[in-house]
Amino acid sequence: MDLGGGGGRFGKRPRVRPEMNVTPLVDVVLVLLIIFMVLAPVLSKSFWVRLPPKDTVEQQLDAVNDPNVPLVLMVDAGGELKINKVDVPRDQLKEKLIRMFNARPDNALYLDAHDDAAYGAVLGAIDLARAAQAHPVVVLTKKLED
Repeated sequence: MDLGGGGGRFGKRPRVRPEMNVTPLVDVVLVLLIIFMVLAPVLSKSFWVRLPPKDTVEQQLDAVNDPNVPLVLMVDAGGELKINKVDVPRDQLKEKLIRMFNARPDNALYLDAHDDAAYGAVLGAIDLARAAQAHPVVVLTKKLED
């Protein structure tokens, strides 16, 4: 700070003039510059990741997962499940539906059960679909054209 000059006993009263101390700012900026210079070579390094290959069911489901085509879950007479005519194991149904719903604007699911399908198998499929956040689940009452 500067108290100003002059002014003696009978002159103007000395005034305080603030001055900015930039030394701490320069210190912080230099420390950050050094940190970024040290980290730059580390951040540019890359590493390779080997992913497992997609199974054939995943590829088939990707092919039939058109957002403009309704998603149909079929339960045949033996209780086997199909999504848009692609066989899906019962234990993988929830994960497959979640993945397919993520690529769609809505979570609507149409259920087509064979007339001879066991009631418990159909309800189990509905429960798995609801667990995958399917809403609404629409039960089809007429046969689908092939």
